[in-house]
Amino acid sequence: MYIQNTEIVDTFAEAFKMAASRVIITAATPQWAMHAAQSMTGFATSIIGCKCEAGIEAELAPDETLDGRPGVSVLFFTVKAEDMGKRLLERVGQCVLTCPTTACFDGLEAPEKVVVGGQLRFFGDGYQISKVLNGRRFWRIPVMEGEFLVDERFSVQPAIGGGNILILGRDVPATLRATEAAAAAMRTVPGVILPFPGGVVRSGSKTRSRYKGLFASTNDAYCPTLRGFAPETHVPPEAGSVLEIVIDGLDLPAVEEATRRGIMAAVETGDALQISAGNYGGTLGQYQIKLHQVLNGVGESVASSQ
Repeated sequence: MYIQNTEIVDTFAEAFKMAASRVIITAATPQWAMHAAQSMTGFATSIIGCKCEAGIEAELAPDETLDGRPGVSVLFFTVKAEDMGKRLLERVGQCVLTCPTTACFDGLEAPEKVVVGGQLRFFGDGYQISKVLNGRRFWRIPVMEGEFLVDERFSVQPAIGGGNILILGRDVPATLRATEAAAAAMRTVPGVILPFPGGVVRSGSKTRSRYKGLFASTNDAYCPTLRGFAPETHVPPEAGSVLEIVIDGLDLPAVEEATRRGIMAAVETGDALQISAGNYGGTLGQYQIKLHQVLNGVGESVASSQ
């Protein structure tokens, strides 16, 4: 398949079942809400080394938040639902509780919950106060600036992680232009984050290594400098750079739509020679997001038996 001058490889991205939470941070100003959100999502690019994946979903206007203040929506993804409580407790406690004027609210409706504010309340040293509104418990924790308001529990729902596309370009500047355009388009889809810096990964990995104890290593088949050295290469002679975008989403349709918008945006730049996706032959992830199907509007990614 070609769209304009870009080849779309007939392949699929292999995605995984994950658990997700949405955290809504509000503050006196948009800047302070964003400060907390940026701090909270630091060192959260990949579960390989960070224990969670996280990113900023959207900025929120005062009429979109529970307390009528400007806010930021943040999405968190973990391998297991039971891991989410630990990650939120760490990051809300260290990055939102500490940030001036902020409050922190659950942004999802799901039956499974993890306790966050119910643990952070002990920081109040006995001076904390609970408030129940419409069956929802909040904690008011005294701090030097005033008080920190936080939901007692946060929802956790099933989600999808590891969707991806690979963009191959003639050189680094051209590949960056195509990838930046794709990332910007993907971010317009609600319920989606791109957890890596700027939404882009230059160090894509494979699930094996020649070194004992290392379960991930450089994806040599897509390294232009290893063309002719690696056991196999998927980099055509005219391509000099490859970049990846990883997509996490609250559901499969959101990841598929982000994939579609990203591919089309990359094509429109005229800088993408080829667009492909990373997979492990269908042996690892539970979902196969097929590029041609997504572009044809089929939207029926294959679920494996795993």
